[in-house]
Amino acid sequence: MLITSPKQLGIYLRDVRRNQRRNQTKVGDIVGLKQTTVSKLERDPASSSIESLMRLLSSLDLELHIQDKAVSREQAKLRDPDDW
Repeated sequence: MLITSPKQLGIYLRDVRRNQRRNQTKVGDIVGLKQTTVSKLERDPASSSIESLMRLLSSLDLELHIQDKAVSREQAKLRDPDDW
């Protein structure tokens, strides 16, 4: 999943949590975050700490991967047009 803004990140985190059929309290409890912190990460991740983000990712069984934009553009060029 390519995420290019804090808003997209918050929406993605919320959607993953909902798809796992878990509430904010449950995912927070797993890694020691309050429900209000999870809510803040979903609504406004730009104002949240990296530590809280990493904890929430762990609770949702997600990983953070960082990739050079040039590599992403090159991979896009190699995609089969029929994939769209």
